[in-house]
Amino acid sequence: MERQATISVEDNVVYCRGAWTLPNLSHLEQGGRTIRWPDTSTVLYDAGEVTAMDTGGALMLQRYIDGVPHKGQQTSLQGLKPEFEQLLQKLKGQSIQAGRDAVARGNVRWVERLSRAIQSWQSSAVRALAFIGESTLALCRSIARPQSIRWKSLMRFVELDGVRALPITGLLTFLVGVVIAYQGAEQLRKFGTNIFIVDLVGISLLREIAPLIVAILIAGRSGSAYTAEIGTMKVTEELDAVRTLGISPMNLLVLPRALGLIIALPLLTVYADVVGVFGGMLIALGELNVSFVEFVSRFEEAVPVRHLLIGLGKAPFFAALIALVGCYQGFQIRGGVDDVGRRTTISVVQGIFLVIVFDAICSILLNWWDL
Repeated sequence: MERQATISVEDNVVYCRGAWTLPNLSHLEQGGRTIRWPDTSTVLYDAGEVTAMDTGGALMLQRYIDGVPHKGQQTSLQGLKPEFEQLLQKLKGQSIQAGRDAVARGNVRWVERLSRAIQSWQSSAVRALAFIGESTLALCRSIARPQSIRWKSLMRFVELDGVRALPITGLLTFLVGVVIAYQGAEQLRKFGTNIFIVDLVGISLLREIAPLIVAILIAGRSGSAYTAEIGTMKVTEELDAVRTLGISPMNLLVLPRALGLIIALPLLTVYADVVGVFGGMLIALGELNVSFVEFVSRFEEAVPVRHLLIGLGKAPFFAALIALVGCYQGFQIRGGVDDVGRRTTISVVQGIFLVIVFDAICSILLNWWDL
């Protein structure tokens, strides 16, 4: 019978004895927990009395050699029979190669993830450009043949996205005008320049804030609705039925929404300008004693018409971005109801992001042109 495997420390030497095989691994592990490891610069392992060794025993021995408890200690192995030493060296090589393979696999996976992300972005960009091109062609055909435009559907979206958005748009821009005027009044009062509250409220609202606030509000209100409506039609296979009837989804679903929003958003912007300026007028009267007559008189002098036209000029582009993003995300839905919710969220985020980016580009260009 083979001698039971043991591991012990005598005179700062680690002695390995007996049969280092699979049946004895649990005993070896328990023995390794109880011994006190040498506290010397070099830990010597004496394996001259090892009578048998298999792969499990070789792994256990290598684990003890690699697991020297104190940093900076060196290890040395002596007395191991040549056939056992060959098995140990083979396991070492396989361990090193496995580590290299793991690193290589990690690098390959990282490259694969990057490659897939780039391919996904490329395919998304191609689909988006194709959608924009198809929308542009459909718009050009509709302009060439106005009778092909679904006017009833278009006016319905003007009502849904314009008229029904008046309360929330008016309330929001009124409060924004109040906040701008109130914060400005605190600073202008210190310098005795109360009348300049008109310049602050008028220019900031007409040129930047009112169009941007309205566009962000509509992106969350209407852009999400476009995605949800078209996505639901796609999930329930209504779009397939529309195509089967020979009706273009672009003419039926996209153009009425886009044109309706392009008409409604500038009108909402004008309404927001008026309500926001009125909110500023109330604060100017209450905080700075600037009467309505003085406010209006100064407004005509200090706020050129170009600021109003710049704000209104950006509104149709905001509307086109919001409508196209909302409709595009609706057509991209591939799964079920869960994908509808996900794409609706993406639609709102992308719509607001593109609106802000476009507004920033316009601000930079207009500043270069001294407008």
